[in-house]
Amino acid sequence: MRVLEVFGICVVALIALLFAIFFRARLFMLGGGTIRLQVRVSTMIPGRGWSTGIGRFHGDELRFYRMFSLAFRPKRVLDRADLVIEERRVPEGPERLTMPGHWIVLRLSTRGDQFDIAMAESTVTGFLSWLEAAPPGAPGSVAPRPAIHPRPIDY
Repeated sequence: MRVLEVFGICVVALIALLFAIFFRARLFMLGGGTIRLQVRVSTMIPGRGWSTGIGRFHGDELRFYRMFSLAFRPKRVLDRADLVIEERRVPEGPERLTMPGHWIVLRLSTRGDQFDIAMAESTVTGFLSWLEAAPPGAPGSVAPRPAIHPRPIDY
């Protein structure tokens, strides 16, 4: 009887862990501004090392949260001002097995760091417009000129 109790506790704990992981993912998606993406976390084996997750836009940052993690902190934070797109390509070799065929791989670089991210082709368009846009008043953005209203001339 003791073995069945331990087995039952382990099954309940496993179900609770799975529920917590998926509940965490749903929490991140509630606020909007989220996308599905993959980030290459290891380059030791060519075509491997991809981590599935959720990207959340937060001002000038894209925060990457791993899908199968209980951490509430992002695994990686990408600052819009530092990002440069070096290459855009379709998945190759073993990458085709780990991601859908309509996804695009982008090679990004920041100050001294290079890495790859992958996302759906339709998401790339939104990502590129976010990357090129800047909120009003931000460094590098053009502030709107105030309207000049001429004074009436009194004769």
